[in-house]
This record gives sequence, C-alpha cells and structure tokens, in this order.
Amino acid sequence: MRLPELGSAGSKVFRFTSTSWLLVLLLACHPQLPDAVRTGSALVDRDLVKLRQVIRSYESLDSAVSAGYPREVSECLVHEHHGAMGYHHFNRANAIAVPQVERPAILLYERTKDGRYRLNGVEYIVPFRLVSRDATPPTIFGQQMHREDNLNFWYLHVWAQRGNREGVFANFNPDVACPGGGTIYRPFERLPGS
Repeated sequence: MRLPELGSAGSKVFRFTSTSWLLVLLLACHPQLPDAVRTGSALVDRDLVKLRQVIRSYESLDSAVSAGYPREVSECLVHEHHGAMGYHHFNRANAIAVPQVERPAILLYERTKDGRYRLNGVEYIVPFRLVSRDATPPTIFGQQMHREDNLNFWYLHVWAQRGNREGVFANFNPDVACPGGGTIYRPFERLPGS
C-alpha cells in the first residue's frame, strides 16, 4: 500500500503550531499521571505531577519522619459508608496560610495486613488562626478548601498516590481500610452565630 504524498489529493496535512510542539515536548519530558489520578485540567494535572514527585520519597515512612512527620499515629479515620482516610501523619510546620503544592501538612497512610505503611495521598491544612473561618476559602489545585469546624481549620484531601473512584479530591476513599475498624469520623457544622 502506497501512502499519499503530502499535499496530494486525499492526503491530510498536519500542521504543528508552536503550542502543539510545546505540548508534545511537555508530554515527553514529564512523568505521566496514572489515569486514576488525572483530573482533565492541564494546570491541575501539572501540579499533581509536582506533588507526586515531592512525596515519592515519603513512600518510606522513615523518609517522612526525617522530613518532620511523626512516626506513630494511633487513629485511623473511617466513614461508616464512604471508606476511610487512613492514618494522618501531620507536620505542623506545613500548616501555613497559603498552601503550597510542595508542602502537604498531612501524609495519608494505610497500614497493610503485614504491618507495612502504604502512602495513599495527602491533606492540606490551613488553621482558622491563619485564615478566618468566615473568610473566602483558601484554594489549591484549583479547588476551594473545605471548612472543618470541629478542628478549626480548612482542609483538602488529594489522593495523589492511590486513585480514588470518588475523585482525586474526595474526603474518603472507598478502597482504603482501617485495621480493627478505625475511628469513625463524624462531621460537624456550627450553627450560624456560634
């Protein structure tokens, strides 16, 4: 079979603009996101790639401890119907007023049956003392953070290491489990004026 020559009848001419070439180069140079972690937004996906590069070393709990995250966490948070969050290893130095992709406050681990830790995602925290509970919610990854009145902070979960069929930014992951059932999370909202 002979292919048509460029410009001949029946051929398709492909024109690459500078933007097309830039996209091709970016795809070739950057690590790809697993489909389960893609959002469909090029800017958000770029930040997810950056986050995954930052937390790759934290797959080892020893590396996380060296970076200021605690080794021992006693409670594993679970929702009665929506799965679990896992163990929250909280580095207070990363709970800042303007969240940064490279500085997650919490690493979300799951303990496997053999006792190993598996890093599933992260959580960003902004305490109300830094950004008032009545202020416009802080944003990261193009998402507004959620208000947690029980604990007095803004938060956003990012399931960057392990996909979540509920979404990359869902609060719980139905595929994460807590050994022994975990601690049941009970959401709470303040009444206006309280």
